[in-house]
Amino acid sequence: MAEEESHNNGEVVERPIDAGKKHPLERPWTFWFDNPTGKHKSAAWGTTLRSVYTFSTVEDFWSLYNNLFLPSKLPPGADFHCFKAGIEPKWEDLECAHGGKWTANNNRGGKTGLDALWQNTILAMIGEQFDEGDEICGVVASVRARQDKIALWTRNASNEAVQMTVGRQWKEFMDYNDKIGYIFHEDAKKDKNVKNRYTL
Repeated sequence: MAEEESHNNGEVVERPIDAGKKHPLERPWTFWFDNPTGKHKSAAWGTTLRSVYTFSTVEDFWSLYNNLFLPSKLPPGADFHCFKAGIEPKWEDLECAHGGKWTANNNRGGKTGLDALWQNTILAMIGEQFDEGDEICGVVASVRARQDKIALWTRNASNEAVQMTVGRQWKEFMDYNDKIGYIFHEDAKKDKNVKNRYTL
């Protein structure tokens, strides 16, 4: 396959198209997986968390995404993450330490509903669709026996205006009409039954 290219002398020549050219993303992203299989109750949180793959182009993302398990195929207790490269999906990570997370429950479409929320969120993140894109750390899909959840992690929990902007856009990108809530990681460390600081 070739495309036409015009030169100053009016002559039209064919130039081969580079079919192997990849389209870089603005920044690299990493998939993480927390496998509950064989996890001991006494094991510290995060000890089973594993980095799966880092991608930095559109083509690498789709190649990887199409060959990974979707959240709906994972066992109960599993967490699937997609975070900016260099940020670990842990409260202790410096980029997450003062942050928090928006959480949406999967209230529609059964397990496949979670897949749609997951894909729409990832595409919005890696496509830099959020106005406050620097605020985003990553997303976590949590598969649970009672109710699956998806959470969008952000950097500066105390900046309410920014968090509300992120939350509104996230709901729009997911086409999600139910309520979402935002908790501070700092609150969650102290109280397992932490209350939302912001809701939309």
